[in-house]
Amino acid sequence: MPPPIEPIAELHDVDPQALPDAVLNGDQPMVLRDVARHWPLAEAARDSATTAVDYLRRFERRDAPPVVATVGPPEINGRFGYDAGLTGFNFRQEHVPLDVVLKTLLKYAQDPAPPAIYVASTTIDTWLPGLRAENDLDLGGREPLASIWIGNRTRVAAHQDVPDNLACVAAGRRRVTLFPPEQLANLYVGPLDFTPAGQPISLVDPAAPDLERFPRFAHALHHARVAELAPGDAVFIPSMWWHHMEALEPFNVLVNYWWRQTPAWMDTPMNALMLALMTVRDLPPAQRATWQEVFRHYVFEPGEETAGHIPENARRVLGPLDETRARELRARLLQRLNR
Repeated sequence: MPPPIEPIAELHDVDPQALPDAVLNGDQPMVLRDVARHWPLAEAARDSATTAVDYLRRFERRDAPPVVATVGPPEINGRFGYDAGLTGFNFRQEHVPLDVVLKTLLKYAQDPAPPAIYVASTTIDTWLPGLRAENDLDLGGREPLASIWIGNRTRVAAHQDVPDNLACVAAGRRRVTLFPPEQLANLYVGPLDFTPAGQPISLVDPAAPDLERFPRFAHALHHARVAELAPGDAVFIPSMWWHHMEALEPFNVLVNYWWRQTPAWMDTPMNALMLALMTVRDLPPAQRATWQEVFRHYVFEPGEETAGHIPENARRVLGPLDETRARELRARLLQRLNR
């Protein structure tokens, strides 16, 4: 029997126009209860799924391109992922108008075994212009990417995102299970370069973990945190925290805000990981240890001994980076990779 999971810490009575920087700049998750309860979409959802759909239709852009709908058979029980051999996936993707997705979700709302339907990470301002004018949060000076997620009882496998994430439940209920970044080795992560939606995922189902096949996951559960969110609740998920998202109702809407605490010109560290796999991982052990020290010296623990002996105006990439220098460095790397 898996152990009880620790609840995510909570804040109540948070001003939606003054979200605490201590939370949004932090490295610990936090549930913000009722922070979006005033949203008209959340109010409509508390009435019924039909009322929420009618509200969303007010903002649908008639000339918008189709959305990407992820669809799986009833047999997957809403859990999107790989097929049994990890050579393919257990779902298909279709390009359909958003209005068709909304009607289909209502059609299957009373079905005890519906197909799994999910429209993931769709830019709000592109498909539902004007929605944020009535349903939004003030994130201070941050300029987040705001996305909407719409579906039925679906489960998104535990994965990491580089940006910080504020996820707001606007309709339905969601169970969020989080794991700290250091639990990587205990989550049995699948392929890095063949993924269901762009990010590597844990192969373990937290709702029914197979501890004979994945014994280290029991250790991950000791460090997990969980919360159940209702319309108007939000959860702050810090960068690189693993999160498993489970929608609990026949109709669910999530609005999330992504942002990074770094300049926009900085590349994702995932690119560095892929290059390291290609260039460092398979070196002879002594050479690999040498490069571990090189990375420690220049990347992970830079200090006075790293470049203090070089005049500031001559440090180049060893000095502070800016957009111009990053662009030059990126061009040099591309030239080397394409040789």
